[in-house]
Amino acid sequence: MKTNIESKTKIDELFNIAVQNKASDLHLVTNQAPILRINGALRVIEGQAVLTSKEIEQILFPIISESQKQKLITKRDLDMSYEIKDVARFRINMHWEKGSLGMVARIVTHKIPKMEEIGMPEASYKLARLKDGLILVTGPTGCGKSTTLAAMINLINSERNCHIVTLEDPIEFIFEPSDSIIKQRELGSDVLSFASGLKHTLRQDPDVIMVGEMRDLETIAATMTLAETGHLVLATLHTINAAQTVDRIIDVFPPYQQDQIRVQLSMSLRGVLSQRLLIKQNGGRIAAREILINNSAVSNLIRENKIAQIKTVIQTSADLGMVTMDQDIKRLFKEGIITKESAISNMIDPRTLNI
Repeated sequence: MKTNIESKTKIDELFNIAVQNKASDLHLVTNQAPILRINGALRVIEGQAVLTSKEIEQILFPIISESQKQKLITKRDLDMSYEIKDVARFRINMHWEKGSLGMVARIVTHKIPKMEEIGMPEASYKLARLKDGLILVTGPTGCGKSTTLAAMINLINSERNCHIVTLEDPIEFIFEPSDSIIKQRELGSDVLSFASGLKHTLRQDPDVIMVGEMRDLETIAATMTLAETGHLVLATLHTINAAQTVDRIIDVFPPYQQDQIRVQLSMSLRGVLSQRLLIKQNGGRIAAREILINNSAVSNLIRENKIAQIKTVIQTSADLGMVTMDQDIKRLFKEGIITKESAISNMIDPRTLNI
């Protein structure tokens, strides 16, 4: 039987290997050796033994409290954060699969990236410097949404004298106050739900609010209310482009409310950054981003429920900083950052590469 110290040493060893290999994720799966995701590809860690379900439990249980253990057993899922000092933080999900315990951990470096380091476009700087309204960062799981949000919050922290409140599940990047006050609240330990946290945040004199994920009607409604009341709100959604993002927000509400929500969204939305990570030609990954800025044309389309026409506005508004995903992927290819094969496989209409 392994002791708690030995087990904790084992999970720290695996996390250190993940960081050293610049992995984005670490997977523990029953009857398999530990697996890393590196540049989007899954790779077994060489020299590591196949793990049984019991061994995974012995590795993971020492890093969770008794209350977290009970939640994992009763709710069958547990989201949490873990930190190795001077190494990295880890966003962990523990879950059950065919009755066996499994884990996926996202590696979150201690260093908060600057916007220029992750290739953020000029339009995103203008959005981050706004004083109110709703900014959405969207994309599939693992596309770097948290990193993009962190970079934008970091910019605000370095340039503005304001009160920033974040609601996260769990806390990922740890911000050091610069010109701002920053309060980071974690779901479960600091707030019971995003919706309740947002409700009470109004009484905490915030200027900027970051919502880790708009995952249900109550949270979306509370987020939109905050954006309408003179606050700058940054949030994420699991949508793949700007038009789908607008549709998702409206469709989550019952039909009798949707006309009202269209009007609210047309006024409070400031911009949408939809992104995905592509493999770079020389190794590593880079974000391709679709940028929507809510101007009068976009606002009218939202109010009139002509969401399908938003793409046309983006295509013809480059002077405002707007760009479609295909246009940005084409740029990355022309600059020699990604291969033609990568561009073709990620574009909606790859024929435009030849234009």
